Amino acid sequence: MSTVEDALRELAPHVLGVLVRRHGQFDACEDAVQEALLDAAVQWPEQGMPDNPRAWLVTVATRRLIDQVRSESARRRREESAAARVPADEFVAPAPGDERLPDQDDTLTLLFLCCHPALSQPSQLALTLRAVGGLTTAQIAAAFLVPEATMAQRVSRAKQRIKATGVPFTLPPEPERAERLRVVLHVLYLIFNEGYTATSGPDLHRAELTGEAIRLTRALRRLLPGDGEVAGLLALMLLTEARRPARTDADGRLIPLAEQDRGLWDRDAIAEGVALVTGALSGSPLGPYQLQAAIAAVHDESPTDADTDWRQILALYGVLSGMADNPVIRLNQAVAAAMVHGPRAGLDLLDEVAADERLSHHHRLAAVRAHLLERAGEAEAAVTAYREAARRTTSLPERRYLEERAAKLA
Repeated sequence: MSTVEDALRELAPHVLGVLVRRHGQFDACEDAVQEALLDAAVQWPEQGMPDNPRAWLVTVATRRLIDQVRSESARRRREESAAARVPADEFVAPAPGDERLPDQDDTLTLLFLCCHPALSQPSQLALTLRAVGGLTTAQIAAAFLVPEATMAQRVSRAKQRIKATGVPFTLPPEPERAERLRVVLHVLYLIFNEGYTATSGPDLHRAELTGEAIRLTRALRRLLPGDGEVAGLLALMLLTEARRPARTDADGRLIPLAEQDRGLWDRDAIAEGVALVTGALSGSPLGPYQLQAAIAAVHDESPTDADTDWRQILALYGVLSGMADNPVIRLNQAVAAAMVHGPRAGLDLLDEVAADERLSHHHRLAAVRAHLLERAGEAEAAVTAYREAARRTTSLPERRYLEERAAKLA
């Protein structure tokens, strides 16, 4: 990523926060900021970055906002209100350090706003990446493999929903903050997961999404350094992303964890992740992301697959499953049980997971069943399960892997 692109993504939430605090109208301000970011992406590489890039962006975005207001006669009253609130000289780029550009960091407020419960989950994802991540609609559409027009409609609906509900640009009241933070963390977790194992398309990884999820979670960590679950989520992302170089071969074929070359894993990311989760577990109330990070740390610190402490992993999954009603956790718990007590114990747990409608038709349930049946020596049943999993997945690398496993056993 270029220096300019890095700067723009870092500045995007700060600039949007300044505009929304001054003018309200999240939807119009967000559009104006996106235009300013595009202007900067074109001009800065050629002309150089200004001495005060944040002031430059605020000034350009403000002018864009006023242009929008003036071009819409139906919103003339809003124009007059904006002109009354903002002195004309405020549209001139302030000098570095000008007090009219407060240093307040609005990233957390923007995250809470973009992850408001009134929005659908796809809208939360799209709006977070656009407003807080600084990605364009085209970039988000490409990341999620949908047409740009579809993503534009999704973003537009999200902004209109925020406008219709009258959500204020403030942090939620303290009683609501913990629950809303849970939603923010979940959205960042989903962005990361979509990048680490894309749900559809020709590529297993979407590195731009995992990178953006980690960047945003780092920003959240700086804002909430004492929150154990924020640290746990960042640790989980780092410990998981550390394995990415070994997850596929030169042809893009999926390599399962047990067969990966651990020499390719990112040891710096592992060390940072282990330190984060160790600190969180020792000084914060226990939470699901910390536990998932602890499980990832056990895997990453094992020199070989054979050295993996599966009993510890199974114990951690036991605590985690009692804390979170999540069928994917129970699915992974079944794998751990099979590694400790044998494949039949895992298959018995899978029968319980299959009763949960949230996962009963998912390809991962069939894939895990196939794996455990193969370990149990039931080759014919395993082939059937592998083929069923291959039919259900929309990820081409996963489908190829599952079909190859079936062909090998047939």
